[in-house]
Amino acid sequence: MDNIIFVILIGIGATAVMDLWSLLRKYLLNIPPTNWALVGRWIAYMGYGKFRHIAIAKSDPIRGEQFIGWAAHYLIGIAYAALLIIICGQKWTLNPSIGPALAVGIATVVAPFFILQPGMGAGIAASRTPNPNSVRLQSIINHAVFGFGLFLSAVAVKFIYSI
Repeated sequence: MDNIIFVILIGIGATAVMDLWSLLRKYLLNIPPTNWALVGRWIAYMGYGKFRHIAIAKSDPIRGEQFIGWAAHYLIGIAYAALLIIICGQKWTLNPSIGPALAVGIATVVAPFFILQPGMGAGIAASRTPNPNSVRLQSIINHAVFGFGLFLSAVAVKFIYSI
């Protein structure tokens, strides 16, 4: 199978696993899911040269922000899947294992801690939020679930292509 197709499929699959986890958290633990429209708003404002906000929720809405946020969410998931394949190589695609997938998933928490959250006004590693440790823990768990999703999706894609 072509590595590009493999990367796209496992990136989409892993991101979908993360989204399913988000729904479970919402209904079982009453933890609100990420508002991808706000992420889209932050990204859209970059086109106007504004990269940092005091509080993104207080910035004026931008047309299409919901679509931009969701599209970015899935494209970033695909990029992280590509990172996994770049690090582990073709060998991992032939025999996916959970360790590297989890390691890459958890390592990707660096992006929200040091880019997304500060840019949206939450501070480095959510330091400006009411409960920073809770936000940090949820971010780490979400990215670990994404890593598990990379593994699960790779196994599923490999199985489907072997039929």
